[in-house]
Amino acid sequence: MRAKDRVPDQFSFDPMVSLSGFLVGVLVGITGVGGASLMTPLMVLLFGIHPATAVGTDLLYAAITKMAGAGVHHRHGHIRWRLVGLLCLGSIPATALTLWLMSGVDRKSAASASMLTSGLGVMLLVTAAILVFRDFLMRYELNWLKSHRAPNPRFITMATVVLGLVLGTVVTLTSVGAGAIGVTILLFLYPRAAVNEIVGSDIAHAIPLTLVGGIGYWMIGDVHWLLLASLLLGSIPGILLGSHVAPRMPERLVRIILAIVLMVVAARLIHS
Repeated sequence: MRAKDRVPDQFSFDPMVSLSGFLVGVLVGITGVGGASLMTPLMVLLFGIHPATAVGTDLLYAAITKMAGAGVHHRHGHIRWRLVGLLCLGSIPATALTLWLMSGVDRKSAASASMLTSGLGVMLLVTAAILVFRDFLMRYELNWLKSHRAPNPRFITMATVVLGLVLGTVVTLTSVGAGAIGVTILLFLYPRAAVNEIVGSDIAHAIPLTLVGGIGYWMIGDVHWLLLASLLLGSIPGILLGSHVAPRMPERLVRIILAIVLMVVAARLIHS
């Protein structure tokens, strides 16, 4: 049976799901890239979960796993709550609107499954490109700032709300984008902010975004709780282990290898 034909209640506990969650968690702990970039494609391609169910389940998974990270950043004062509020001002309405539109279509149809998998593939390609060229983009921004005035604060405010709107839409559709893409754009918008503040604010924003999205998918019948528990069983120890070994790993090399994996997976999703 193809992934696009799989229905939520056909999944039963599989230790391989927890093992996959553990491996993804290790990579997340090392690279900081959101688990959705790997978790959702694994559910679709490896375990035959329908794309809509994979996205909905992964959104709730992200909301739960990011709470611990946000707590750590909050204790260290790394969260800009005004920035989080501006992002939510755009993302929460966009998430609600996207869910409302999705509730009115047949998500189990071949056309809907194809749209979701293709959209996920495109977002993975964008994430991979950012992983490869992030250092170059940051150097370009620093050089640009040396010869230009800082943008108008009103423009920054509006751009942050628009970014939230875009993230709310793409994350609700694919569960991908709040991590690597959101952080990179925020670094461009707030170049004088500490990286830890940007990362902490992005994680804090991802909690209401993914929680609202995940609850919305649950309400329209596209969340599998046993699948969610199986992923958490493996991924939480994986994230802890990855965070522990991260200082000993060649982060740039791991990031490039991860980008290559994402490109291969994206090609498979787009052509599935």
